[in-house]
Amino acid sequence: MGNIATLQSLIAGRWHGLEAHMPLHSALNNELIFHTHLEPIDFDEAVTYARKTGVPQLMALDFQKRAQRLKALALYLMERKEELYEISHLTGATRPDSWVDVEGGIGTLFAYASMGSRELPSSNVLHEGPAISLGKRGGFAGTHILVPRGGLAVHINAFNFPIWGMLEKFAPSFLAAMPCIVKPATATSYLTHATVKMMMESGLLPEGALQLVIGSTGDLLDRLGGFDAVTFTGSADTAAKLKANQNLIRQSVPFTAEADSLNCAILAPDVTPDDPEFDLFVKEVAREMTGKAGQKCTAIRRVIVPEQHADAVGSRLRERLAKITVGNPKVEGVRMGALASMDQHRDVSERVEMLARGNEVLYSARDGFNPVGDGCANGAFFAPTLLLCRNALNNDAVHDIEAFGPVSTLMTYRDIDEALILAARGKGSLVTTLVTRDPAIAAHAVPIAAASHGRVHILERESAVDSTGHGSPLPQLKHGGPGRAGGGEELGGIRAVKHFLQRAAVQGSPTMLGAVTGEYVRGGAVKETEVHPFRRWFEDLEVGHSLLTHRRTVSEADIVNFGGVSGDYFYMHFDEIAAKDTQFGKRIAHGYFVLSAAAGLFVSPAPGPVLANYGLDNLRFVAPVAIGDTIRARLTCKRKVDRNRTDEQGRGQGVVAWDVQVTNQHDELVASYDILTLVQKRG
Repeated sequence: MGNIATLQSLIAGRWHGLEAHMPLHSALNNELIFHTHLEPIDFDEAVTYARKTGVPQLMALDFQKRAQRLKALALYLMERKEELYEISHLTGATRPDSWVDVEGGIGTLFAYASMGSRELPSSNVLHEGPAISLGKRGGFAGTHILVPRGGLAVHINAFNFPIWGMLEKFAPSFLAAMPCIVKPATATSYLTHATVKMMMESGLLPEGALQLVIGSTGDLLDRLGGFDAVTFTGSADTAAKLKANQNLIRQSVPFTAEADSLNCAILAPDVTPDDPEFDLFVKEVAREMTGKAGQKCTAIRRVIVPEQHADAVGSRLRERLAKITVGNPKVEGVRMGALASMDQHRDVSERVEMLARGNEVLYSARDGFNPVGDGCANGAFFAPTLLLCRNALNNDAVHDIEAFGPVSTLMTYRDIDEALILAARGKGSLVTTLVTRDPAIAAHAVPIAAASHGRVHILERESAVDSTGHGSPLPQLKHGGPGRAGGGEELGGIRAVKHFLQRAAVQGSPTMLGAVTGEYVRGGAVKETEVHPFRRWFEDLEVGHSLLTHRRTVSEADIVNFGGVSGDYFYMHFDEIAAKDTQFGKRIAHGYFVLSAAAGLFVSPAPGPVLANYGLDNLRFVAPVAIGDTIRARLTCKRKVDRNRTDEQGRGQGVVAWDVQVTNQHDELVASYDILTLVQKRG
């Protein structure tokens, strides 16, 4: 016992706890491997430290710099991933299971670092525009901004993904300048503990950005306020209890829950046992049953199939499950590991017993279950278990009881609408998979399924070549679901960062809105100087620097020449008679000619700080340009983003968005867009 390590909490910058308390056991053989600590945590100190130290330290960096830190942290962890794999093995996870947790978690850091560098400003004010004119004379406008809340985030995680579960919440809250207090599930907290130690050793996290709670949260939730946030992953019952905390209700603390749900997979009626989609369906169900030993909040619990194919699906699933070798993941050939603990084993056993009442058991431990590896007889191994319910419309248990392990229930339907009714009986789920060859079935079924599922995964032979699968939440897409699934949202790209920011409406003149947002707002004051904006280095360029170009009269020769170069001989540009019958009543110039002509008006052709043009945003052709019309352009520096990076020659550079307004001889807007350029730094 004296050699068993005691896990410590990280509170207020110090590792806390020496005296052993609750024993933690290996999932593989039930051997004692760690203890939690006995010493109580001063949560007032933890909360005060997050607010007084963590918030200012994070706010000293802007969105771009925090994204840069995330990338560096991801690289640091990736170099040390094998240390985490070795510890993950003790949770009963196979190497592929651990890959989802270890490299999936680190990959989420990379993803948010990349999205942050592309989509967030080099400031702490995110403009959610465009600004809207609120007055007839253009002097009063409104827009929305998102800013850091100034509070802390408490992340309470489940036992099944001790690393990914922490990092997928940490990444967006870190970008949003919210210090985190992480509370992992105790059973596998030793893996989160090892990861947090590694993160702190990197030296990349600002002081107070991350704290770790091993054991109970005590009175932590009672100390939170309206500028804080709580996220939770775990059972629906626990989510409901936490959400009912009187302080959270009284203080209106945002609470996001991602809860276990009875996710389903639907085999559409158009798929037959002879189709490749039939085997794709069986393979997906078997993978979701056995991956992570079925301990995934996204696992397929209900397998919904046409009644005429139930026996064929059951037979092929039995064949596939029989080939799964269960045991110690370090033994060659093992494809499924153990449940996380013996407590979890007892819970799954009880729930399988309830599910089996009145249903058929198609595959279970009686079919030759024999975990391989030394000591496995004492481990938390559970046989893949497949049940069959032939009256699912009249059986509440299969839609209400979840066995959080390698357990699924096959159920039958008569037509696709009945299948969708069965899917909705889960009362809200994280994900459903629809396997079909028919686009018409997908068009009918998906909108209905989407009402009760957070994600709909359509699987067929074309998507299968790249599909990440039913059970893989991706950083770019929303993770969460309605009803039983918690009603929350995680991930979803920059949407997740916005969950941790405060949105406010701002009203004022365009000039004032520009000053607040850090972006030029149409109608605001501009800064016209003798130096062409394209001749300024990134550091010297200011938002609002502007150029009003000379004029150009559009001729028939311009239209003819552009048509010849582009190959665009659309009748509106070349057929005088046909054009007279249109709403314009005459021939007009190509929209893209107007775009090109505007570039010719504002581009400074000599070599200079502008390195490359890599795109247009928000392009609109507002009014036609006819032969004889005279156009000019206004080019204004709209937004600067310092991505803190250099090119291949080691030159620093940033991104500049330019607002372009093309007007005619009546000062009417004819085209409007943003140009994105890379601009070199002077240094």
